Amino acid sequence: MRHAAPQRRPPLRSWPNLSDPERRRAWQALVAGLLAVSLALVVLPRIGPNAAARAAAAPVDGGARQDGVDPSPDDAVTVSAVPDESLVTTTRGPLGSGEAVTIAFGGDAHFETYVGERLRREGSAMFASLGPLFAGSDLQVLNLETAVTERGTPVDKEWTFRAPPSALDALAEAGIDAVSMANNHGIDFGEEGLADSLAARATAPLAVLGIGADAADAYAPMVTEVRGQRIAVIGATQVLDDFLIPIWTATDARPGLASAKEVDRLVQAVREARAVADTVVVYLHWGREKTTCPTEVQQGLAPVLLAAGADILVGGHAHRVQGAGRLDDGFVAYGLGNFIWFNEVEADGDTGALLVTATGRRIDGYEWRPARIRNGVATLSEGAERDAALARWEERRGCTGLSP
Repeated sequence: MRHAAPQRRPPLRSWPNLSDPERRRAWQALVAGLLAVSLALVVLPRIGPNAAARAAAAPVDGGARQDGVDPSPDDAVTVSAVPDESLVTTTRGPLGSGEAVTIAFGGDAHFETYVGERLRREGSAMFASLGPLFAGSDLQVLNLETAVTERGTPVDKEWTFRAPPSALDALAEAGIDAVSMANNHGIDFGEEGLADSLAARATAPLAVLGIGADAADAYAPMVTEVRGQRIAVIGATQVLDDFLIPIWTATDARPGLASAKEVDRLVQAVREARAVADTVVVYLHWGREKTTCPTEVQQGLAPVLLAAGADILVGGHAHRVQGAGRLDDGFVAYGLGNFIWFNEVEADGDTGALLVTATGRRIDGYEWRPARIRNGVATLSEGAERDAALARWEERRGCTGLSP
């Protein structure tokens, strides 16, 4: 599915971080107020193939709209039953301002070995190849799979990643608007590294999601406005080493990561974002490494989050490009592969940029721009390489239960 993306937007207005307690209390008060007003004025049914808000959405480029397959939730994913009345929206309507917005997503990024050397030598100039991949998009979001620190003790695990705070500056200078640190490397350098990551986030020129001083902070979305559309992006991870789950998961009393294993808490975050945004995105770290099909757990969680009010779900962790498509009225991309990475051999270097265009809750279209990692950074594919990569991407939808 292809869609002509709108022109580059003006500077964003956003709330990227809520680490300050007063700002966080203000956010929570705003959400509570809007939920109350919304519940009194407009109540929407559960999202599904017959949702009136989006049933009349016109196909893009003449393509036929197909209902997505709604797989049964995996046994490992449980969530409390929610009455329809709890799913509320703002009073503006399902199309928001009526303007289309294109969001570009890239996969896993870090700055190990020669990738870090390039950062030190070149700064944001190392990302010149990202321009064609993101051209025409309004927002750009990546998974930042590293702690942001130059201190700390590495956790006892096979791979530990870290990057200096200058990595955030370079990504922002390259046009990246938000990164999620909710992944299995976000706290690789312990409490000291976590403190440094939070300090770097506080002064970063881009939004850093999925990590926080407590659970409310970690699950808080970036909310930004583009052409009158309010876009919310949440970061969360379903992948954590078993021995790190109680240590790395953010709670009301402890800093850490937004965990997608805490399904009820993530659903709450989605509902809160739904109350203040026209389009809700969840960037997830999930799945099984080195596989090209989603797991039952992924396929179980996706419909739960869409039912809670998410419109777009994207993810990574497998280090492989996985299938994408429509599920009911939402859009799901199970795996985006590596993007800025130190391993570019064979399938590890297979990547691309995903562009999704939405008008409020309506998914207008999407485009996969195939790429290869070259010298550590995703670079647009052309010719036969591009054609072969597009064919693989289309084929991988076959094991997802998603529709084109």
